[in-house]
Amino acid sequence: MGYDSAYKNSSVPDVRVLRWVSRLSFLMDEQFRIPGTKYRFGLDPLLNLIPFAGDIVGFAVSGGLVLAMASKGLTSKIVVLMCINILLDTTIGAIPGVGQVWDFFFKSNTRNMRLMEEYYEQGKHQGSGKGTIVTALVILFLIFAVLVSILWVLTAWIISKF
Repeated sequence: MGYDSAYKNSSVPDVRVLRWVSRLSFLMDEQFRIPGTKYRFGLDPLLNLIPFAGDIVGFAVSGGLVLAMASKGLTSKIVVLMCINILLDTTIGAIPGVGQVWDFFFKSNTRNMRLMEEYYEQGKHQGSGKGTIVTALVILFLIFAVLVSILWVLTAWIISKF
């Protein structure tokens, strides 16, 4: 995806900052290509191979990108949607085994750039993020409940083996 070209003739404020955000997002999610395929990945899944520290670094970079984008006048709704992407990427990405696979396919920075492009170019995602926050909290609670249930069953199984 050519993020840079999306802003050349745009009325987006401070195009230089948005180009920088775009390039860093590309580095984190799509910089490298698996030879012989069209599949791309970036530093994020590679960093997440380092337990805990990789997740923290990826979260910090993604959070910084959202802060940089939010400072350019995005609505609260789009900022909430971006934060949900980061939260999903970080929480599921932190699960050993599952998280490594998740990080190769769920590219929160790319998704956030797409949201921003839709906002500036198509006028989508306007308005308040209050309804989005409630929905996100319900979904996150359900994800948390499923993860705790899986952890509970796994712990019970491990204890029964000893």
